[in-house]
Amino acid sequence: MASSSTFPPPCRLPHFTPKSISSSKPRTKTKFPVRPISTPRASFSDPFVIQIAETLEDSNSTLSSKQSPPLDKLRETSSQSLLSKSWPSRKDERFRFTDTSFIKRSQIHPVLNPPNSESNLIDISSDIPQSPNLVIVDGYIVPSLSKISELPENVYVGSISDISSVEIMEKVTKFVSDFQEGDLFWSLNGIGAPDATVVFVPSGCHVEKPLSFRFYSSESGDTESTHLPMSNPRVLILVEKGGEIGIIEEHLSGNEEEEKCYWENSVMEVFIGEGGKVTHSYIQQQAANAAHIKWTYVQQESSSTYELVEISSGGKLGRHNLHIQQVGPDTVTEVSTFQLCVRAQTQDLHSRIFLQHPRGTTRQLHKCIVAHSLGQVVFDGNVELIRPAQETDANQLSRSLLLEPGATVNVVPNLQIKPDGVQCSHGATICGLDEEDEQLFYLLARGIDTKTARKALLFAFGAEVTERLPCESLRKKVDSHIQRLLEPIA
Repeated sequence: MASSSTFPPPCRLPHFTPKSISSSKPRTKTKFPVRPISTPRASFSDPFVIQIAETLEDSNSTLSSKQSPPLDKLRETSSQSLLSKSWPSRKDERFRFTDTSFIKRSQIHPVLNPPNSESNLIDISSDIPQSPNLVIVDGYIVPSLSKISELPENVYVGSISDISSVEIMEKVTKFVSDFQEGDLFWSLNGIGAPDATVVFVPSGCHVEKPLSFRFYSSESGDTESTHLPMSNPRVLILVEKGGEIGIIEEHLSGNEEEEKCYWENSVMEVFIGEGGKVTHSYIQQQAANAAHIKWTYVQQESSSTYELVEISSGGKLGRHNLHIQQVGPDTVTEVSTFQLCVRAQTQDLHSRIFLQHPRGTTRQLHKCIVAHSLGQVVFDGNVELIRPAQETDANQLSRSLLLEPGATVNVVPNLQIKPDGVQCSHGATICGLDEEDEQLFYLLARGIDTKTARKALLFAFGAEVTERLPCESLRKKVDSHIQRLLEPIA
């Protein structure tokens, strides 16, 4: 439901104007010549994609220190899947509201090596949490800034290339590249990831303190150039039967309002064994002109629990592809997301939750605020129950708040139900702050002035999601950040 998506210059596709609830003037369509690519390895319809893939492969060929059978398998599988993919345009259903053309107009430069300058890490080192943490810069773990000594001895956290246990390596290799439904950006990450970070939690192990991941990009272009550094961080989390762990995933720039241009193309895979549990906090605060495209793939076995809380406010483009599969009975999935646009930017969440077995439960809450006339939020949420998923309970709710004329939200909730005997519901609302009249009247009737009442309602709107962050220190930091962004318009 829409209530109204150094390297030779790329070829470009025409721009397509999406339908949305805000009015906009049509843009002029321009055709650009397709530049020939010398000696392509395969017949393909999109030379630009081939250019990126070949550049990523060439960059990884120099990284002899980070070769491993699982990485080789991942790159080979990704290269094969790329042959059937092209750069997305507004004609593609999944990108009809999301414009990625500014990436295509750029000269993309993969970041080849880990940061070797201490000056690049000064801002990072000043804000490292005390709990177990990994700092990942351009897809590489930075050992000097990471701390994993507090983790149980039988838990492995580190590079996939440094795994010494044959047993762990066999289990990790089994899951690498197992997902077959990723898009172009999933495949590009598989080709371009210089390393993969692995978290292995053995059977029955409960990790008491959350493990924090902090992702940074060390290189950037400026707003007047077409230079666009690209990084491809990748993480695989494997929790065996009865294991538990908390994950804090933060994608940061040091200063969200800086005019830095870069592209982070990230993937995280989470596999949860029978009776296991993963609580996942995902914070996206990239620089104002950055492109952040992320995939999260989750596979849950019987009686397992996956809880995700997402807060996204950064980047010129922030897109999260979330794919969750319940592959056993009595499985619980809870997803809570809050997207905030305070400038000309797009926040896009495409989620797919598949319930395939009896007595599965899923709860999805999506909230967003668009506080700029050129801001846009996209929510495409799909929950699918196939025939064997009897006695399941699925609920989806989306609430959007528009604060400026021209602010845009495209909400596409979709609940596909094939079995009988299930409890399912979904709903979506889109309104302005003044339309929250009952709550506003409640505060005014108690002597609170209009400005203070509006500010309280505005800050409380996203708090329904942020209060679900399990880590108190992270919750306070995120609340403070959101209030700082909203203060000028409250």
